[in-house]
Amino acid sequence: MNIPQTCFPRVVIIGGGFAGLAVARGLEEQELQVVLIDKHNYHTFQPLLYQVATGGLEPDSIAFPLRKRFNDVENFYFRLAEVTGIDAEKKQISSTIGNLEYDYLVIATGSNTNFFGNTNVQKYAMEMKSVPQSLNIRSLILENFEEALLTSNLEDRKKLMNFVIVGGGPTGVELAGALAEMKKGILPKDYPDLDIRQMKINLIQSSGELLKGMSKKASEKAEDFLIKLGVDVWKNLRVLDYNGDMVTTNGEDHFRASTVIWAAGVKGEKIDGLTNECVIERANRYKVDGYNRVEGYKNVYAIGDVACMQSEKFPHGHPMMAQPAIQQGKLLAKNILAELKGKKQKPFKYNDKGSMATIGRNKAVVDLPKWRFQGVFAWFVWMFVHLFSLIGFRNKAVVFLNWVYNYIRFDRETRLIIRPYKNKNEYSFDTNVE
Repeated sequence: MNIPQTCFPRVVIIGGGFAGLAVARGLEEQELQVVLIDKHNYHTFQPLLYQVATGGLEPDSIAFPLRKRFNDVENFYFRLAEVTGIDAEKKQISSTIGNLEYDYLVIATGSNTNFFGNTNVQKYAMEMKSVPQSLNIRSLILENFEEALLTSNLEDRKKLMNFVIVGGGPTGVELAGALAEMKKGILPKDYPDLDIRQMKINLIQSSGELLKGMSKKASEKAEDFLIKLGVDVWKNLRVLDYNGDMVTTNGEDHFRASTVIWAAGVKGEKIDGLTNECVIERANRYKVDGYNRVEGYKNVYAIGDVACMQSEKFPHGHPMMAQPAIQQGKLLAKNILAELKGKKQKPFKYNDKGSMATIGRNKAVVDLPKWRFQGVFAWFVWMFVHLFSLIGFRNKAVVFLNWVYNYIRFDRETRLIIRPYKNKNEYSFDTNVE
């Protein structure tokens, strides 16, 4: 990897997401050599991926170069690579660009989509965990409408204009709301010779409530907002299969759709090499103690989505969201420095700052520790929090200007098919115009 040898302890961080970035920031300008490894050279602000997928933002406005963030930091090195294995005995990692020894290893690889073993769904459904995947969804949505414009087969047209979102968490709810906004004010202008009323947006949730984990009021209000926007909300319905043409469920309702977006769950992105005893197989997460140390290992830590710190309050670990990841990363940096100085480390205690989700223009739900509110004010709070959390002044400015423009003009300028996406199901339609 061409990392110079030094007398300082070497901290290797795998992953440049919220957790990995928080650790790296906390170790700046210390007597350490910090090596950050990621398969992308940028940090992605994942909460706004759905806006990229629906043409509200360009991808470079929610991504920030990792090298730029640490340009002036001494003893910091970034390598673009994918880590393929860990050898804890040799204190060494292996990657696509070579091997590297470490003194401290921080696994912050995040999570990926959990299809719960359904290979057909995994093959044909769309994911939205990265910028490229969001661009694929954006292209597929627009390509479907272009194809619907040409086909003379009514059933095929309905299929192309039928969208199924599986999962009623924040991602699914926000995506459904954004698609409904497109149907209401944007697509009719782009496709005046297409009956946009035939467009269907289906949100399927396996349990009896949306936004599980938030308050009952937030769940009910979010559902009410979606229904008013024209979204068909299906609760207590579980998707069993999708073959690229038909969505099969455990009920009587089935959906013929060209686009299925899977937002029904995530699992940890673990790395090969550590023992199976330290992994919770169901969630694919590492078992960690109160200091985020991987069970059975001394200088190997896991933080964020890939870490499962079980307790009486959190029997299944902390929520796989940004705040626990950031807080764990900040504390781990302090604990590593404390250990090097011979001081006592502090156990992690999660400070729940609340949850929020937006359902479209002037519609959002916010649950804070002491206050819960919905509607226009919640929407402004959601925008402020997300804008403030973006990295870089340029990104903040670009996103803010985009939001202002979109709000005033009721438009989304970035509905562009920059990188065409070939539909996986490869069904041919009759494109003869009557």
